Amino acid sequence: MLEWIGKVLTDMCAKPWNKRIIRGRVVVLMKKNVLDLNDFPARILDGLHEFLGKKVSLHLVSALHVQPEEGNGLKGKVGKPAYLENRINTSTLVTAGESTSQQVPAGGSTFQVTFEWDEEIGIPGAFLIKNNHHSEFYLKTLTLEDVLGQGEIHFVCNSWVYPAHKYRNDRIFFSNKAYLPSETPEALVKYREEELENLKGDGRGELQEWDRVYDYAYYNDLGDPDKGPDYARPVLGGSSEYPYPRRGRTGRPPSKSDPNTESRLSLAMSLNIYVPRDERFGHLKLADFLAYALKSVVQVLKAELDSLFNSTPNEFDSFEDVIKLYEGGIKVPEGILKHIRDKIHVELFKEILRTDGEPLLKFPKPLVIEEDEFAWRTDEEFAREMLAGINPIMIQRLQEFPPTSKLDPKVYGEQSSTITKEQLEINLDGLTVDEVIKGKKLFILDYHDALYPYLRRINSTSTKTYASRTILFLQDIGTLKPLAIELSKPHPDGDQFGAISKVYMPAKEGSIEHSIWQLAKAYVGVNDSGYHQLISHWLRTHATIEPFVIATNRQLSVLHPVHKLLLPHFRDTMNINAFARQILINGGGILETTVFPSKYAMEMSSVLYKNWTFPDQALPTDLLKRGIAVEDPSSQHGLRLLIEDYPFAVDGLEIWFAIKTSVTDYCSFYYKTDNTVSSDSELQSWWKEIKEVGHGDKKDAPWWPVMQTLEDLIETCTIIIWIASALHAAINFGQYHYAGYNPNRPSLSRRFMPEKGTSEYDELVTDPDKTYLRTITAQFQTLLGISLIEILSRHSTDEVYLGQRDAPKWTSDAEPLEAFDKFGRKLGEIERRIMRMNEDGRLRNRVGPVKFPYTLLHPTSETSGLTAMGIPNSVSI
Repeated sequence: MLEWIGKVLTDMCAKPWNKRIIRGRVVVLMKKNVLDLNDFPARILDGLHEFLGKKVSLHLVSALHVQPEEGNGLKGKVGKPAYLENRINTSTLVTAGESTSQQVPAGGSTFQVTFEWDEEIGIPGAFLIKNNHHSEFYLKTLTLEDVLGQGEIHFVCNSWVYPAHKYRNDRIFFSNKAYLPSETPEALVKYREEELENLKGDGRGELQEWDRVYDYAYYNDLGDPDKGPDYARPVLGGSSEYPYPRRGRTGRPPSKSDPNTESRLSLAMSLNIYVPRDERFGHLKLADFLAYALKSVVQVLKAELDSLFNSTPNEFDSFEDVIKLYEGGIKVPEGILKHIRDKIHVELFKEILRTDGEPLLKFPKPLVIEEDEFAWRTDEEFAREMLAGINPIMIQRLQEFPPTSKLDPKVYGEQSSTITKEQLEINLDGLTVDEVIKGKKLFILDYHDALYPYLRRINSTSTKTYASRTILFLQDIGTLKPLAIELSKPHPDGDQFGAISKVYMPAKEGSIEHSIWQLAKAYVGVNDSGYHQLISHWLRTHATIEPFVIATNRQLSVLHPVHKLLLPHFRDTMNINAFARQILINGGGILETTVFPSKYAMEMSSVLYKNWTFPDQALPTDLLKRGIAVEDPSSQHGLRLLIEDYPFAVDGLEIWFAIKTSVTDYCSFYYKTDNTVSSDSELQSWWKEIKEVGHGDKKDAPWWPVMQTLEDLIETCTIIIWIASALHAAINFGQYHYAGYNPNRPSLSRRFMPEKGTSEYDELVTDPDKTYLRTITAQFQTLLGISLIEILSRHSTDEVYLGQRDAPKWTSDAEPLEAFDKFGRKLGEIERRIMRMNEDGRLRNRVGPVKFPYTLLHPTSETSGLTAMGIPNSVSI
């Protein structure tokens, strides 16, 4: 005690009694971008020495004491400037659960900073920073040490700070303390409000890389009418004909040919499409590499392979030819190889064109053919992938027979199914159709209504395909048995005459009927593949989540607890969506080249968005709506699955309720009553903007939650997190291992079912495998497609998985931190349970004939790459 008193007296004699020193540590990133090879001096930010002196100034802002601001009311008092001092170390640490897209790699440093503190400042709640360099730097964190009465205070910044002249106001960062708007200290209220206004922008002009503006636009940037009418595409969003979620605004000028279409970036600028800088892919993620890879595959490799395959046979003649892609590779002529090597980024070149003595186009072997190269052709595997593949969200229980259509008969004529009970009962193990419907054992994969209205236009292109209905029977062993496939196409005399349909059924292996049955399954696979990419994947995760990202940044302060909850689940989404609009889903892009709806792909996704509802994205609601589950108070979670061995649903429900429990614990800490929710001004503005702007074409839908109760908030946040994490993981990260072998999941078909008396039918009789391969995706589109999905199916080296955060001090509130730790422990239990179930031979759908265990909802992945497991926090690829 005497020693302590002596120290205090010494300090008081050394300086004024109400002043003391607060030391801090500032972590900054000094590289801008892994491909900024021409800006190396700027990347180093003028050298380390220029970080010192007065190049970067910081001012603490009081959370307790206010001072009048001319015309601005009251604001927290601002302390004296402090500057970065000596560098403490170079940060290279990357740890699981803390590795983020913005984690500081080699080239980032920790600096010391010393603030003069006095009672007029009190406890700091924020700090202002001014960058006087000519180039931006990445500010990760500021940690204040030994703050009187507080100990350490953490500021999690994770933001690029541009030179001061780029901003109207100095950048402000708040401490990691969360506040509801009504509970914000008076000293921080104006700063909170002004920061939100800065992020909204003024809605005018073309946005630049340093702008921090989150705003909305229609999907009016997919077409390129200046290149000609073949590249024109309709504007998606803002009309009853083509409704769509909104995307981030870039403000680019209109095209010359159409004032309603935004001009497109040139090839050289294609990676510089605007998104707010902090939404850009970061350092330790392979983001810039991946983005470059996408551009190269589409813009360079596409053209070069087109040239290659125009001069060589453009077909696989046998399944052995396809297998060579993975075991031997396709030899690339040296002239083309050199041309590609000169154009493509070196890392992409290593990934796509591997050399083992000879230049080869070679890919990793997909797991669907790793153990058995032909098990994918079995009926059991065909059906199993509806439960455990990459599109396991479409199968429904058939509750009436025959299947009916909701298409307008005045427009499309009769569209009811032509499948008969007699056709099904051949394979129902002695049961009748009525008995299996009553026993809840009849299921359907139905793409008829979704695809039929576009078939006439689709089939006017090089695509030749059908709308399909597939009926399946749940056997006592827990697997599904396909009973019949109905393929339909428009009547040649007009839509009003209804569909021309034909029914196909399983047949004895080796017979011509069996070969026809294999083709029928391929047409179903084409439907499923296209619907998966356009609707299940792009629309239901990427496109629908982007308005939530924008609204959260515009309406919820970083101080808001819901902002802190949702932030990890928005990482990189705007960036990957922007790249997709630029090079994947645009007119003439890779999606139109490789998926059967061709130029009508995005237009069709807009029409199907009409059926999208937010509440139905909740997994329990979705399962009940599809008839896959029934309410059962005696069952876990109050639901009973009618297909007990349904891997996606079994694992998904565990993940769903773990998320919901975590969200409940978190939100209940900040919202003690329903009135706290209904009176939260920022929350209400956020929800209003999502409904009326972000998903504005559905603003009058009656199904939106009213956001007046705690339960409304919990359910809403759970749905958002589920979509961004688990749902996206389930339908994305298995793409390569299921669809990387194209015969298993063909993405398009080029001719109709062979008819007797034709040369195609004669070929089917003599060489059914050749006919199969000539019907589905051609060699060029196959190579292009799997080049893409190999990239998109990979986890990056710094993936942040569900149950992990990018910083351990993301909030200063102890109870939410403990709730999050509990969430992580629960996910660990789920992981172990998944692995145990995959080893249980009674659960035949978890592994299947292909011996590919279901791990797509295993929360983490031990390594990066093509692991087919792991749930990233966000739609980040």
